[in-house]
Amino acid sequence: MKNRVFCAALILVIFPVLDASYREALPGYRYEFPRDFFAHPDFQTEWWYTTGNVKTSNGHAFGYELTFFRQAVNRKKSKHSSWDVKDLYLAHLAVSDIGGGHFYHSERINRAGPGISGASSQAGKVWNGNWSASWNGDGSQQLAAQNDDFQFIFTLKGEKPPVIHGENGVSQKAEGAGRASHYFSQTRLTTTGTLQLKGKNYAVSGLSWMDHEFFTHQLSPEQVGWDWFSIQLEDKTELMLFILRRKDGTIDPFSAGTYVDANGKSTHLRVADFSLQPQGTVWKSPVTGVVYPIEWSVSVPKLKLSFVAKTKLLEQEISGRTKLAPSYWEGAMEFSGARANETIRGAGYLEMTGYDRALQMD
Repeated sequence: MKNRVFCAALILVIFPVLDASYREALPGYRYEFPRDFFAHPDFQTEWWYTTGNVKTSNGHAFGYELTFFRQAVNRKKSKHSSWDVKDLYLAHLAVSDIGGGHFYHSERINRAGPGISGASSQAGKVWNGNWSASWNGDGSQQLAAQNDDFQFIFTLKGEKPPVIHGENGVSQKAEGAGRASHYFSQTRLTTTGTLQLKGKNYAVSGLSWMDHEFFTHQLSPEQVGWDWFSIQLEDKTELMLFILRRKDGTIDPFSAGTYVDANGKSTHLRVADFSLQPQGTVWKSPVTGVVYPIEWSVSVPKLKLSFVAKTKLLEQEISGRTKLAPSYWEGAMEFSGARANETIRGAGYLEMTGYDRALQMD
């Protein structure tokens, strides 16, 4: 799943009708790499989403996210000019200064134009202005982005091969053929680089997580939002878990997850295999008034895993700046608990959508 919230909501207000000429995410898709790192123009919606937790040698911690989003507008439109709009490209950038107690974020939207934004296998990168994710010949990635408050350049190296989520090539999100996405992640990316914040430079290292998802349809009208976790544990295993919330307050049966063992082998998790439960700690946004549960219990009985998810920085909300875009919370998290009788810890990200109003993507 993932962020995609500001971008998806804005686009679906401007272009609410999904074009039937686009390809649906159906079972049997065969992934190929590096091909699938880049654009899939046959699908109407696509995003690349990287989050990470990094720190300095003296322990000053940061979270970050860099999202690129492609939304097809008119597949059939003949191209007369480089300024014609066949796709819109959006991007979202954020840094959580955990050590300093501040959250910074910005968004942008562009057409492809004469090289302003795009996703190119020939160039080996996805970009929007001077924000970019580039894939190198050795398989590593470089992220680069800047705004008025901060900038960073990170090098990401995968410890494991890409992980395919779902079953038979699709991550099903609702009842019906095509209400799904093709979805894969790089769940453990060793990260090094430099972050400059308010004029001060920090050499940092840590771990990142990259999601890539492409589809044409996805959610149903009964689904109002989701809670999504990426979890990187210290024993070199990872979890992706999401629950889809319905209008009647129940959890949708298409909620799911993936467990990745230390060797990179993945196991699909159905909703009955795990539990995500909000605990008593909540945070009310002083900007929007929206209340978010920011402490959770996480349990995967079949893996003998149970832990609590908390954050040291409560204010990690992306507030909707217009009535077109909903507000949502997305931020760096810490996890502590046990596997069987052994203590276990980790870090990751949590995204919570649909707490201010229902998020509809179809």
